[in-house]
Amino acid sequence: MASDNLVKMKNERRDFSGYRKYIRTAIWFILTLILAVMLLTNLFVVKENEYKVIRQFGEVVKIIEKPGLHIKIPFVQTVSSIPKYQMTFDVEEAEINTKDKKRILIDNYAVWKVDDPKKLIANARTLVNAETKMAEFTFSTVRSELGKLNYDEIINDEKSSRGSINDKVTDIVNSLLEKDEYGISVTDVRIKRTDLPEDNEESVYTRMISERQSTAQEYLSMGDARKNTIIAETDRTVKEMLAKAAADADVIRSQGEKEAGKVYNSSYSKDPEFYELYRTLESYKKTIGKETVIIMPFDSEYAKTLMGETE
Repeated sequence: MASDNLVKMKNERRDFSGYRKYIRTAIWFILTLILAVMLLTNLFVVKENEYKVIRQFGEVVKIIEKPGLHIKIPFVQTVSSIPKYQMTFDVEEAEINTKDKKRILIDNYAVWKVDDPKKLIANARTLVNAETKMAEFTFSTVRSELGKLNYDEIINDEKSSRGSINDKVTDIVNSLLEKDEYGISVTDVRIKRTDLPEDNEESVYTRMISERQSTAQEYLSMGDARKNTIIAETDRTVKEMLAKAAADADVIRSQGEKEAGKVYNSSYSKDPEFYELYRTLESYKKTIGKETVIIMPFDSEYAKTLMGETE
């Protein structure tokens, strides 16, 4: 009986030793799997449009800018991303006063980016805080610069300096950000629109219409005055030209009559009788018509000539 129990215990030990190698293999497999999972979960990729910030126990120990594959220390280090590309921020619409004490609503936006993530983390702490500071600087600068202009200089395209204002605001905001070392910069600041508050919009539009109508009437009056001046000058010039022409005509006519008199005298002195006959015939043209009745002595020289009796 005892021998049977001894044989049975030996067989059980032999069976347990056979399972031991399987258990060892399973443990190695589990350990390898854990190591692989830990390795994969601690690998990270840096993209071209981002910075990777490595923190160890909350402190920044490294910032990676170049794209590629990297690994962090498990359970000790954490990784966060900061965008490297340009971002757009819409500054909240607000009301400002112009130089001539007009109230207007402005709506603008800013294009910005992160230049130095170390300074951003050191001074602004977070991306949201940096963006908030940039928005404050942008709004205060826009309000200050537009406050130096009159209302019509802002809304009138012919008088507007808005293009130069955008550039000036961008430079001022960048200088403020650089002074406080927030690690960000503004690429561009643009004013999208400027509107009047609803309570005074209608009154301003009415005043603008009245001013333009007054200007138009002034231009019309100037045009009428110029027209009347031109007409008066033209009439005077025409009268002077007509008077001069009449005077020249009188001179020419008198000279012609004088020359004609000389010709007549020369001709008449050569044959007085022919001249007398010519004058008589000319008188017939003026005195005798179709129904003319002439009463004169039959033996008069005038009647004889009319009847064709000549010596």
